[in-house]
Amino acid sequence: MILYPAIDLKDGECVRVLHGDLDTATVFNTSPAAQARTWAGAGFHWIHVVDLNGAVEGRAVNGEAVEAILAAVSTPVQLGGGIRSLQDVERWIEAGVSRVILGTVAVIQPEIVIEAARLWPEQIAVSVDVRAGKVATQGWTESTDLDAVTVARRFEDAGVGALIITDIDRDGTVMGFNVEAFGAIADAVAIPVIAAGGLASVEDIIRLKARRGAPVAGAVLGRALYNGAIDPAVALAASA
Repeated sequence: MILYPAIDLKDGECVRVLHGDLDTATVFNTSPAAQARTWAGAGFHWIHVVDLNGAVEGRAVNGEAVEAILAAVSTPVQLGGGIRSLQDVERWIEAGVSRVILGTVAVIQPEIVIEAARLWPEQIAVSVDVRAGKVATQGWTESTDLDAVTVARRFEDAGVGALIITDIDRDGTVMGFNVEAFGAIADAVAIPVIAAGGLASVEDIIRLKARRGAPVAGAVLGRALYNGAIDPAVALAASA
């Protein structure tokens, strides 16, 4: 299982928020590049970066911070937030992003995801953000009547590298993973699933790995990593 320490960007700073609400942001580092170096130095093999402002506004807002992260580390970066077109995808792949995350367009314009996955095989991830069982879009500000599996199955044979499933109801709460919910999606589709939202301790990683059924390919580490509840070395050992 691959662990993805998160760097969520708001107004150029590294923050954590509750349920995706930007008004709840807590700043953990004013230098996202320095934070990226910390996670790379801790031994993580990927870094998960989200432009929170961009997700809401539908365009890149924290581009300078992303570029600073890419310049600071050689660790592969996956990036989401406000990426809405093939031109956006191309820009970031050319800038050095290893995997581009598409969320809102996966719901409203799935053909963009399919074409992106054709052009950049395995470098496209689909973000499926779930609140009360239904998929949310536009930086989690709008709801749909679709469930996660319905959206995920649109891309089953498209060459998408990963599905990032975020449990909005638990995001930022450090209340623990809903292991069965993540597992059910992993069982339903062949695309590798990365779990996000609510991770509280290394025990969550152990439970996620131990569940029966299709393996969950990865997990995003957020607030619990920043507040010291999770030790990077212990987490990496548990995930190996």
